[in-house]
Amino acid sequence: MHKLKENELLALTQDCPRWKIDPDGKSIRADLSFADFKAAFAFMVAVAAEADRLDHHPEWFNVYNRVQIRLTTHDADAVTDRDQALARFIEQAALSSGVSPATSPA
Repeated sequence: MHKLKENELLALTQDCPRWKIDPDGKSIRADLSFADFKAAFAFMVAVAAEADRLDHHPEWFNVYNRVQIRLTTHDADAVTDRDQALARFIEQAALSSGVSPATSPA
């Protein structure tokens, strides 16, 4: 498993604009909003299937149409290529599920 370097993390956040690097640099997170609970839940089902296939599971929280996701590889105490692969899948699944447009960083 490959720990992502700072430049790789920055490239990921440019390719996947909903993802932000946590201040400690050991995880990434995304805050997503969907049209309603049904769309958010359908998205979560798609992500759950892929996470299970990859044997790499997100930390996530859902309330109605919002889903917050945090990815890290606990064994590496860092963001790895496994997180990158899942983040890229999540980005595409979010778009397919009608996620609200990404907002610019504050």
